[in-house]
Amino acid sequence: MSHPPQPGQPLLTFPEADKSPLSIRAKALVFVDARSRQLRQQVQELAPAGQALLIFGEIGTGKELLARHVHRESERGGLFVAVNCGAISPTWGEAELFGHAAGAYAGAASSRAGWFGSANGGTLYLDEIGDLPLSLQGKLLAALENREVLRLGAHQPTPVDVRLVAATSIDLAQAVAAGKFNERLYLYLNEGRLDLPALRDRPGDILPLAEYFLGLYTQRLGLEIPQISDDAQQVLELYAWPGNTRELENVIHFALLVSSGEEILPEHLNLPSAAAQLALIERQLLLLSAQQREQLRQRLAS
Repeated sequence: MSHPPQPGQPLLTFPEADKSPLSIRAKALVFVDARSRQLRQQVQELAPAGQALLIFGEIGTGKELLARHVHRESERGGLFVAVNCGAISPTWGEAELFGHAAGAYAGAASSRAGWFGSANGGTLYLDEIGDLPLSLQGKLLAALENREVLRLGAHQPTPVDVRLVAATSIDLAQAVAAGKFNERLYLYLNEGRLDLPALRDRPGDILPLAEYFLGLYTQRLGLEIPQISDDAQQVLELYAWPGNTRELENVIHFALLVSSGEEILPEHLNLPSAAAQLALIERQLLLLSAQQREQLRQRLAS
């Protein structure tokens, strides 16, 4: 039976007010695996510096949780403000980000500080920054470099003290090469890059996270906590987790509902067999270009 994270290996979760059963984001992050502990050490070194950071990781790995951890470790007194770049309006994005003066446009009876103003003295988290409209990327870089924003309709810039933490699940270097992302903004952010490994690449975190979700759902459903059998633990550790932590949460929730005894067994996990996983990998490899296969071969050989 595995054990939850011990002291010195913190479990990161969202504040109760920020939890949503409909959210697709990862709801927990631990630092048990060696790669996770290395990442935690990197965060402790970078967090107090105040430089902009770029978190790279697959969907569902816990990028926002890591960003919140950076904010706490930085001891900045302002708010942590999270914004999904995919939800920023192409039309009103500048006003949403930087604010607007009273009368800037029809219906703007009063001024608004925008996301930068709300995060003044704190941290602005821009999730999936690759979705930020290209027209705003240069203005974002100028605001970061000059530490001031020009609100829509204003005549004078407003000083701001904002620490930016951006996140992406795509290779922004490729987006730059395709002309879809501002190269100077990429270089600015990449100086403080944090790579959050996929769950399959930090197997030491899998069972502690499974234990956390098991405790979470047994408490929520008013059930006794079952044991995770040795065989089920092995299945969990060997599975590739394409959906990362969010998928693990769903699997544990399902297993808890369908298990009838004091143990969770492999059949309760409803995960594909090793043969099925291998067939899926083979199909995915066939979809890769020759260049992508060569890059994968080099990564595996390193």
